[in-house]
Amino acid sequence: MAAYKNIVLEKGMYGMPGKSFTQVLEEMDNSENYRGTPLEGMDAYQRQLMRFGIRVSGPGSSTVESFFGSSASAALFPEYVARAVRQGMESATKAADIAATVTTIDGLDYRTISTGTGHGSKALKPVAEGAELPQTSIRTSKGLVRLHKRGRMLVTSYEALRFQKLDLFTVTLRQIGAYICGAQMQDAVDALINGDGAKPGVGFMEGTPSYSDFIALWGKLAPYTLNTVLAGTDAMQKLLNIGEFKDAQAGMNFQGTDRLCTPLGAKLIHVPTMEAGKILAMDKTCALELVQAGDVCTEYDKLIDRQLERAAISVTAGFARIYEDAAQGLSYTV
Repeated sequence: MAAYKNIVLEKGMYGMPGKSFTQVLEEMDNSENYRGTPLEGMDAYQRQLMRFGIRVSGPGSSTVESFFGSSASAALFPEYVARAVRQGMESATKAADIAATVTTIDGLDYRTISTGTGHGSKALKPVAEGAELPQTSIRTSKGLVRLHKRGRMLVTSYEALRFQKLDLFTVTLRQIGAYICGAQMQDAVDALINGDGAKPGVGFMEGTPSYSDFIALWGKLAPYTLNTVLAGTDAMQKLLNIGEFKDAQAGMNFQGTDRLCTPLGAKLIHVPTMEAGKILAMDKTCALELVQAGDVCTEYDKLIDRQLERAAISVTAGFARIYEDAAQGLSYTV
């Protein structure tokens, strides 16, 4: 039962292709073996934290120094950093929230599929007896999906951090995750507006941020479902000042779920870096594919060796358009 206490931890566990540090640990100390015990519900990494008496959150959280009592416990530090950054990404408006699917790859070269329907076949008209069924073609895209590395350089020193509580340091790491998430949201917007390298950008209708033009945008997206709207700060201000958007019930929903809804039920997402004069409407169930090259990446050797002067934390990802007509745009004069 105490197998987790005998595991030899080393920095080489971070270099396993296609596996995270926790996944490597799980292979050595499977959580299934702890069912029905006081340790049920903990993963292999959390058991290692317990082994070395490291508390990363809550009252009585440990200091950064607690990771460096031995070379074995120091090997746990990069995973703590990666988990805290990941928490920040998950607490923000995630790029995954607007993606129909998430594809994780081991390399940096990826071609998605290109899906198309014949002219007029989206109307789902009845098929006469003996007539040919409408076709959906699926093929490999000609261009590679553009991937972008997003992250931050951790610039500090071990002496500056060693006595800091981990729950306070976690706040900083979560903000790095939130920054990465915001940058990925802009990458999604760029893929929609300018194309993803294989498919062109969305079509834009000219108009104004008015209720009538919003309804026209909804109609242009058909037969896809308008369930997500992306807008920058200027567009958000204009949309939220439309009379039909001023709904007390929607305000209560925002307070309870942090979700802004439109009169048509679509989720309204604020993308602060999005250029003014554009609004994007999409069906998130079939418009975008999020492609991730691995997980949160840390310079684990520097972190383990306490060389924190310039330690990079990054995520490499990109977006591919799936159905071209599943996203439409509205442009207006600012």
